[in-house]
Amino acid sequence: MNKLIRPFLLLAALATGSTALLAQPAIKLVTVDFRKAFDKYYKAEDANEKFNYALQLAKERAQEMEKQARTLDEELKGLVEQARSTLLNAEAKAKAEQAAMNKQEDRQRKLAELQDFVQKTQQQLNAQRQTRNEILSGEILGVVKDLALKQGATLVFDTSGRSDIGLTPLLYADKGFDITDAVITEVNKDRPVAPPAAPTPAPAKPAAATPAPAPGFTVPNVGPKPDPAKKP
Repeated sequence: MNKLIRPFLLLAALATGSTALLAQPAIKLVTVDFRKAFDKYYKAEDANEKFNYALQLAKERAQEMEKQARTLDEELKGLVEQARSTLLNAEAKAKAEQAAMNKQEDRQRKLAELQDFVQKTQQQLNAQRQTRNEILSGEILGVVKDLALKQGATLVFDTSGRSDIGLTPLLYADKGFDITDAVITEVNKDRPVAPPAAPTPAPAKPAAATPAPAPGFTVPNVGPKPDPAKKP
């Protein structure tokens, strides 16, 4: 009896497995060059421009502090030479030596201030940039998921990643399955329109709501310059 039952049990198990396989959704793959989409996102372009502007402000501030340190260095040399002069009496020489010591302290303080500024600025700007990139990447990823769902995709591969030898995880994919351009179009659909060079007066009407541009990057103890040619 058992010999007769076993074949039926085997067939039933195979039938059940086949049904489970048939119930799984068909795999549909789409690809996206996430790096390209990020670089073409208008908010990322705006953030990058403001990041570079903040770097320029920090560089100018550091150069100014370096100039102040060099000035103190020149003043220190003059005081040291004065203290070594044989023409000074004891009292004048003591005053010159004290002045040189004070100037040396000022110079050391300025150099320490410069070093602290450079380190804190680098850390702060990098942290701000990382946070900004994470936010923008999340926005792009949301669009990628929406477009993938609309196309009935079950898998999305990022073709911008590179391994140690320069290969992407996906070695081949038909370009017809790439949605990068569609993602770029979608994330930029609300891009603010640049105002015309010479706008003409028009009747006032409610302005359409547009996404706020990426906030600027801040540099420690440095405010933006009132330069209309640069974006604050």
